[in-house]
Amino acid sequence: PGSFVDNAQSRELRTYLAGQIARTAAVFSVDEIIVFDDKSSTASSRSNQNEDGDSGGAGGRRKFSDGNTFLAKLLQYLETPQYLRKDLFPRHRDLQFAGLLNPVDAPHHLRRDEECLWREGVVKEVPGKEVSNLVNLGFLADGKIDRKLPPGTRVTVKLENKGQVPKGSKRVRGKAVSPSEPRTSAGLYWGYTVRMASSLAEVWSGCEYPGGYDYSIGTSENGDIRLDDASYALPPFKHLLIVFGGVSGLETAVEDTEDMNIPASRTSYLFDAYVNTCPNQGSRTIRTEEAFLITMSLLRPKIVNQNNK
Repeated sequence: PGSFVDNAQSRELRTYLAGQIARTAAVFSVDEIIVFDDKSSTASSRSNQNEDGDSGGAGGRRKFSDGNTFLAKLLQYLETPQYLRKDLFPRHRDLQFAGLLNPVDAPHHLRRDEECLWREGVVKEVPGKEVSNLVNLGFLADGKIDRKLPPGTRVTVKLENKGQVPKGSKRVRGKAVSPSEPRTSAGLYWGYTVRMASSLAEVWSGCEYPGGYDYSIGTSENGDIRLDDASYALPPFKHLLIVFGGVSGLETAVEDTEDMNIPASRTSYLFDAYVNTCPNQGSRTIRTEEAFLITMSLLRPKIVNQNNK
């Protein structure tokens, strides 16, 4: 939930928290991040939102978006290769401090002289044309793909000549492919997608995978499974969903989701496993960004073990 960045005391801290989520997602090869509204944002922050999602201050000064929009935008920005950001992200106050963050540095964040069979690109505008096959791929010259697409479209390109870097201004050619191809055909992590959900229920209903998420894990200090328990193992799965609560926890999010009709005391019924990320914790609370890192650290050996079976 984006509500946890609303709790930060400055825009710099909000930005830093988003950067922590992005870094953790990349380190543990997360494919999808869902930012859901857990309805815990303060009434004052909601009432100050303009139609474009920005807060209005004195004299009409634009501040920043609500926590959900802010987090989603920062996550998308950080996942995007640096050479594409100016084409895909207009100047916005939400991104004011993004340059201070540690880079995600995922495999698709290629330098100009790095060779790879695939590259991310954005379709360039050709004057007088509604579509184009010229693509910015991070080289000195634009590349050319096998189809024409609307300008500003982000596209994954499989390059000819085995991804060799072109010399000077020589134009490279390639074909547009599915963003999942690098991972499915070569096992290469290719970043994450970001989806926004208006409620916790929409986390499931908005799933784009055929058959949905076949195994789901909820995280809470009230969880009945300890992740450090060696006897706990993951079953076979194709799409694993891990849900974290915000400042008020998952139970409050469930209670505030009207279309679920489930009391907070039965939150565990929504998941295949309800886990306690950090039992016997020394602090009164575990922050969302901390829970994300701790949970993924503990789950990674179990995920790897299941994938190797």
